[in-house]
Amino acid sequence: MTYMMMLRLRPYRIIKLHNWNKCLCNLNNRLYCNADKKFNDYKLAKLHRQAKRNAFRARLAQNIRATKAKMEEIIERENIWTIPNFLCIGRIMTTPYISYLIVYSHNYHVALWLLGFAGFTDLVDGWVARTWSSQASKLGSFLDPMADKLLVGTLFLSLTWVELIPLPLTCLVVMRDVLLIGAASYIRYRSLPAPKTLGRYFDPSHATVQLAPTFISKLNTAVQLSLVGGTLAAPVFHFIDHPILQGLCYLTAITTVAGGISYLMSKNTYKLLSKKPLNNGSSSS
Repeated sequence: MTYMMMLRLRPYRIIKLHNWNKCLCNLNNRLYCNADKKFNDYKLAKLHRQAKRNAFRARLAQNIRATKAKMEEIIERENIWTIPNFLCIGRIMTTPYISYLIVYSHNYHVALWLLGFAGFTDLVDGWVARTWSSQASKLGSFLDPMADKLLVGTLFLSLTWVELIPLPLTCLVVMRDVLLIGAASYIRYRSLPAPKTLGRYFDPSHATVQLAPTFISKLNTAVQLSLVGGTLAAPVFHFIDHPILQGLCYLTAITTVAGGISYLMSKNTYKLLSKKPLNNGSSSS
């Protein structure tokens, strides 16, 4: 190839190189635009997810506030630090020691005195709650019968252990008390508004149900305490297996079954509570 021919073809080489560079620039621009578009799409998707999370958190917080407001309307908080409640707690704390005196120490004299003290506190807390309305509480309607059942059930088991009370009668009394406590726990759970948590379930200041014992159940408690007291006094005053104690055993069995049936049949055994609205003096004028 001559020098003249090379000079003649040189402009085509320059044009070809220019087109090549232009294609490379267009390709780079296209790749950069695609990468920038993907980054923008990812950023928009991230912002969208963050907005959805923020909306969910705001909706959840609003639902919690609405639930708390509804709970304050339904649930009545009350003062639980009352004299009857303290007496019930003292009766509950005394029960294991009485059982220890019967089973291990066989010190029936002290056990009989402590049982008399427990019965006296039972009478006092009821009288205080009826006399002063500020000392009455919905917790007491649960705590008082529960303390009585714990005392009676523990003493029945202890006296059966030392062979002073028949085993079938003790099984009947304990089984009925366990069923009643389970029913009361279920009613407490069903009457508690959402959210139903363990903290709110065991919070005694959240009063949702008030128990009202029947007449037969009160009579049954009196008969059971009479049997326990008489049986506990029998070794002290030497009248074990007296016919009166045997008659009290049969009467206890009858009233125990009748008391359990009365709880099932009565419609006034428990009452759901709602917060009382405040009386506005301006609205009545």
